[in-house]
Amino acid sequence: EESKAKDAIASAQREGLSAFGDGRVFLEKYLDHAKHIEVQIFVDASGKVFHLGERECSVQRRHQKVVEEAPSELLSTELREKILKSAVAIAKAGQYRGAGTVEFLVQDGEFYFLEMNTRLQVEHPVTELTMGIDLVKAQILTAQDMIVNWEQEALKPRGHAIECRLYAEDAYANGVPSIGKIEAIQWPYGPGRRFDYGVEPGDEVTPFYDSMIAKVIVWDETRVRAIEKMKET
Repeated sequence: EESKAKDAIASAQREGLSAFGDGRVFLEKYLDHAKHIEVQIFVDASGKVFHLGERECSVQRRHQKVVEEAPSELLSTELREKILKSAVAIAKAGQYRGAGTVEFLVQDGEFYFLEMNTRLQVEHPVTELTMGIDLVKAQILTAQDMIVNWEQEALKPRGHAIECRLYAEDAYANGVPSIGKIEAIQWPYGPGRRFDYGVEPGDEVTPFYDSMIAKVIVWDETRVRAIEKMKET
């Protein structure tokens, strides 16, 4: 209601003025069924801007991503080109260098800028597997003022990759960290599988850090095959 909106805006203005010395507020369009689409960009030492396709990151809980995949099945060719072009323009405008992610919300054929993450993100392996590149290596080269020797026209996604984050949480207690000693870990072997982790048997899961302890990433020729492989993994 209009009266409630006026009260809420006045309250936000008072809080902003008190906390930051600035009472300005802005209104955002409400998106009730948006999807989270992000674009991996990279700018090398020469200032050349590359886009490395998009990732679909809509499966989330408590505003944290749980499942990510590349490429997105949601986007039409036309919408994909618009989003990729926008991400490149943002990187150029900011005179960015290195790996970064430009994030968007997509709904009803329209897309809206959300934020830019100026770092390598947790979900970067799905981009590496579908694009055939090593983003960490590219960052190291760029830090040494070396170029990456990529050509944008050759950077095309191949197949489909899915990443699932593994959290040490109790699903029956509203997701609180499940602390304790890790007794054993066994990763299944096979082609098109990748595991990123920083724990080993004997390690303790504590309540003091993020509860994500590992990532499982799979690649296959199609999305359906990648989903089946993830189920098996």
